[in-house]
Amino acid sequence: MDSLRSHTEAIGFWAAILTTVAFTPQLVRTWRIGGDELSWMMLACFGTGVGLWFVYGLLRESGPLMLANGLTGAQILAIIGVKVWRAVRISR
Repeated sequence: MDSLRSHTEAIGFWAAILTTVAFTPQLVRTWRIGGDELSWMMLACFGTGVGLWFVYGLLRESGPLMLANGLTGAQILAIIGVKVWRAVRISR
């Protein structure tokens, strides 16, 4: 385990990249066909969790935690924006 400790930030960085990239197809899908399959409760819970992880990253001064959760938070906000935009557009 000592050999991994020297690579902690690199491991965190790659974990951040992979988890953020893994969520990107959901944003693309929402943009293309809407986000009806995504509940508001799921987005609220997931967004709150991601926000708390971001704050935790700030407190720990961890770049990878802040990067991953900042980018994922931006994706969640974009999905919420698309859902609201489509709902307003359909209601007209």
